[in-house]
Amino acid sequence: MPEIAYTVACTFTDPEVAESWAAWLRDGHLADVCAAGAIAAQAVKIDGDALRYEARYRFVSRAAFDAYERDHAPRLRAEGLAKFPLDLGLTYERSVGEIVSAATG
Repeated sequence: MPEIAYTVACTFTDPEVAESWAAWLRDGHLADVCAAGAIAAQAVKIDGDALRYEARYRFVSRAAFDAYERDHAPRLRAEGLAKFPLDLGLTYERSVGEIVSAATG
């Protein structure tokens, strides 16, 4: 049964909003998603011209991810949008996929 990778990418127009969003991830949101079913989470600031961050999560199975989506994601997304509404210049993209291979060093 393959693990599932779930990524939420966010692009910002305001550096202060981007830093606040990253702090929100660090100070609780990543842990909240783990408490809701993810087995790992990380926040990554993407190199380049755009102000872009990614929140990356791993789930043990598709069933675990589906349970997260059904039972927890609506509440957690609503909390995020309440703190960081789209009119602050945020753009979200989400992707989901099966992890086909991995290595550790």
